[in-house]
Amino acid sequence: MKTIQFREAICEAMSEEMRRDESIYLMGEEVAEYNGAYKASKGMLDEFGAKRVIDTPIAELGFGGIAVGSAMNGNRPIVEYMTFNFSLVGIDQIINNAAKIRQMSGGQFNCPIVFRGPTGAAGQLGATHSQAFENWFANTPGLKVIVPSNPYDAKGLLKAAIRDDDPVIFMESEQMYGDKMEVPEGEYIIPIGVADIKRAGTDVTVVSFGKIIKEAYKAADELAKEGISIEVIDLRTVRPMDHKTILESVKKTNRLVILEEAWPFGSISSEITFRIQDEAFDYLDAPIKRITTADTPAPYSPVLLAEWMPNANDVIKAVKDVLYINK
Repeated sequence: MKTIQFREAICEAMSEEMRRDESIYLMGEEVAEYNGAYKASKGMLDEFGAKRVIDTPIAELGFGGIAVGSAMNGNRPIVEYMTFNFSLVGIDQIINNAAKIRQMSGGQFNCPIVFRGPTGAAGQLGATHSQAFENWFANTPGLKVIVPSNPYDAKGLLKAAIRDDDPVIFMESEQMYGDKMEVPEGEYIIPIGVADIKRAGTDVTVVSFGKIIKEAYKAADELAKEGISIEVIDLRTVRPMDHKTILESVKKTNRLVILEEAWPFGSISSEITFRIQDEAFDYLDAPIKRITTADTPAPYSPVLLAEWMPNANDVIKAVKDVLYINK
């Protein structure tokens, strides 16, 4: 095992796959000469050259279209967005071309692309640079959506995404790029669509994904001091979603809290809530609670931003609510 940063895990996954398959290449803003906006492609230009690590203009719709056409003709592009906020400029290529070309062509074309980059808030970046669009992309048939929470999962899942024959949305976080963790020295792949029980527990199931899951860990540590046992499930893949792991956990704990860094309306937590009440209603001993950002654009003020973002105290309160401790 070796200890590496999240950004290094991303770089290793891309580099290992590019060594394995010459049809894979990386393109995006500042990925080459600058080594990536967050240094997730450091050293890749030197190793693979300018034909396979390509700096693009600030034109997400344009290079997204190039990637789709390239993928339809036998290549496997990795498209990096400096932030998924910028993917909105190129979302037509993702939703209307990449996601649909297999179905529209009657299976004659597939579109093996990974669209990757940071998602969610990362401090005082303002309303237009602090958004989470996992639910937007997960709403689209034909797309797979991955949101890892640590370096180990990120490397294994990114390698799986690059090898997948369909378009994959791979969402990271600026605030996780420096996170360190042990990863295996040798190659490993984590299958898409499999959740992971990060902490086993018996009293309440807490489901989350991405960097916000750290608040669930903090809450679990504090609640353990009071004798409350929390099972923390990391979705890892938002679509396809591993409903079975959630369902089996809820059958054990009989209570569910969902923690998500996104707006509440039409969210991933909404989908999980529907599925559990539909398939496990008789197992629930309390209404499902979900924790999201406030239903407003992200504020710039650090004081307001702290109120806008979910935190461990919100998780603790929700857990005690479903246990009727706060009643």
